[in-house]
Amino acid sequence: MSDTYVVKERADQLVEAAEKLFAAGVMSHSGHANLSARLDGERLLLTPGFVHGLRPEQLATVGFDGQVLEGELQSVSAEIIAMHSAVYKARPQVGAIIHTHSPSATAFAVAHRPLPCRTEPMLRFGQAEDVPVVPWGPRGSDVSVRGIAAVLERRPTTSAVLLANHGLLVFGPDSAATAHLVVAIEESAEAEIAAAAIGGAVDFPPGAQEAVRAAIAKATA
Repeated sequence: MSDTYVVKERADQLVEAAEKLFAAGVMSHSGHANLSARLDGERLLLTPGFVHGLRPEQLATVGFDGQVLEGELQSVSAEIIAMHSAVYKARPQVGAIIHTHSPSATAFAVAHRPLPCRTEPMLRFGQAEDVPVVPWGPRGSDVSVRGIAAVLERRPTTSAVLLANHGLLVFGPDSAATAHLVVAIEESAEAEIAAAAIGGAVDFPPGAQEAVRAAIAKATA
């Protein structure tokens, strides 16, 4: 498979993921987000500083070291290359990363409160545990990146983190799966906040994760 084909395929997948996020209504009022896809062990594709109406040719190829190899990035995106690279380095199985300011998930980030896994979509789409909070650091700074890396080391099975006073960072095997999890997390955060008004959300019973896995396996057999 040629490098040109891989780049085009990943770019198309990122554009489709961005469209799904807007269609699902999980973006902030500004629509701010950044999305990336791994190309190999040293490079990634990154959105150029905006994602509404994104086109494949607008994506930039950058190295994990921060160097822009092809295309152009606004400074607002160049700042976060290190954040994306840190996740790819820590998680070799991760193929895509999405960062949003999804309103309800960001409420948990602002409150410095982990988001519990209390909805079935979170179980099904890869976050069968609470979403941890990374301590605040200036956007794209060494402090922020080190904080993300530290949480990923402590929580080797989490597929998302909340960036304190900032937003949501989600990662998965590909762009589509990552976008599905962003939607599941935002919907779960909305439900968690709404449930607080009627007595509070309740944890799953023991064995819920195993039951969901068995149901998925049966349906796809």
